[in-house]
Amino acid sequence: MRDTFSRVLYAVAKEVPKVFIVVADISPAASMAPFRADFPDRFVNVGVSEQSMISLCSGLAMRGCRPFAYTIAPFTIYRPFEHIRVELCYQKLPVVLVGVGAGVTYSTLGGTHNAFEDVAVMSSLPNMSVLAPCDPKEMEAAVWASMTNSGPTYLRLGKAGEPILTADAPDPFVFGKLRCLKKGSDLCILGYGPILSLAWEAAQRHEAEQGGSVAIYSAHTLKPLDTAGIGQLLSRFKRVVVLEEHSAVHTLGGEVKQVAWDLQSSARIATLSLQDAFIHLYGSKDDLLRAHGITVDSLLAAMKGELPN
Repeated sequence: MRDTFSRVLYAVAKEVPKVFIVVADISPAASMAPFRADFPDRFVNVGVSEQSMISLCSGLAMRGCRPFAYTIAPFTIYRPFEHIRVELCYQKLPVVLVGVGAGVTYSTLGGTHNAFEDVAVMSSLPNMSVLAPCDPKEMEAAVWASMTNSGPTYLRLGKAGEPILTADAPDPFVFGKLRCLKKGSDLCILGYGPILSLAWEAAQRHEAEQGGSVAIYSAHTLKPLDTAGIGQLLSRFKRVVVLEEHSAVHTLGGEVKQVAWDLQSSARIATLSLQDAFIHLYGSKDDLLRAHGITVDSLLAAMKGELPN
């Protein structure tokens, strides 16, 4: 996703002359070399000063520019949080906050480099939109969609090596709408971000072992959330499993249950998410997900109704 984002932003900059990228001294900025070479006046590296990154983007936006603030997810949003709230959200400025390596992607760097509360934190801010694409192709569509947003947007990305999940998706990307990635009629997996790759493996195993068909949906737009679309899923499927690489607190799983309560839905809802805890483990991303209880086997158990709802 990281390198694809750089290529997409370069293409956007060629069409939109007021697009800027402001980075906070991170190594992934190396992938911005073509942008920096061809648009040197629109590339700014503020160094290790995330508050300045947000303030600079705020000023650019007030001058009619379209700035992207870009660094590792926890440093994009946590360190400059007050600046985001007051300078961007209060004034409803069209700045895109790009958080690279969200969730537990930076597994070997410890809790300081993990961002597993970010959707909850950003969704709590008035005027903020939140996008979490599941693969590079969906990320490309999300970047273009953020260009039409009149207020600030948090764009939650993976890092590298994410598989393409949307090549044969029956639905197009539409900002603010759930997207069907795989049709099915027996049960549904709803999620967002690169962790949806687990849904495909689990769906294939479930269909081979249990029969039937499993639908997979991407909730790429987490704010504004498509509550009407969620209601339709709850009316169509007897079981819905919500999968997310995020703390279980104040995020998609709870929103789905709220919609179900409001509609008095009879659908069974299972949620599989990161624990509300700092887990002191250093290893691969799969190692950390496993420590949080997220595996294909645990997803299969949720699909069979063997985990608590």
